[in-house]
Amino acid sequence: MRARTLAPLIFGFLSVQRLLELRVARSNERWAREHGATEYGRDHYPLFFLLHPGWMLFTLLEGRRSGKGVNWAAFLLFLLAQPLRYWVIRTLGRYWNTRILIVPGGERVTGGPFRLLRHPNYAVVALEMASAPLSVGAWRTAVAFSLLNAALILLVRLPAEERALRGYQQ
Repeated sequence: MRARTLAPLIFGFLSVQRLLELRVARSNERWAREHGATEYGRDHYPLFFLLHPGWMLFTLLEGRRSGKGVNWAAFLLFLLAQPLRYWVIRTLGRYWNTRILIVPGGERVTGGPFRLLRHPNYAVVALEMASAPLSVGAWRTAVAFSLLNAALILLVRLPAEERALRGYQQ
């Protein structure tokens, strides 16, 4: 299989996946707000709606131009990230969201992948941001969006999330 063939398949998969996840997130957001949730980091939230579709689009475009074969090791990492992604979502249950919403009386989740990492979802996203483009020869996209994602997560999102989580028992 050629990278130019796999790139649209990855783009399609990610598009459907992210749209379905947004439905779950919106449902969870309604539930959280009905239970008095406070939102943190609202100002930076739109940046994710530029970052993720941009990453997906550039993976598609650069991958379609690639004359290379598929990097199967990178593709395998991308595939392995998917069960990890759903492990995080399942562990968080109703608390999983694309926003930072803190429900009064809630407890910090420490089970599942949270036993191993404080913020496992960001590790999974970082793995996806590198492996999906690398699997189709889109190394420029992998580097650029991995750096953008790291900057956004480390400098903006994690500090906002940590401030929000301070109210939970550690």
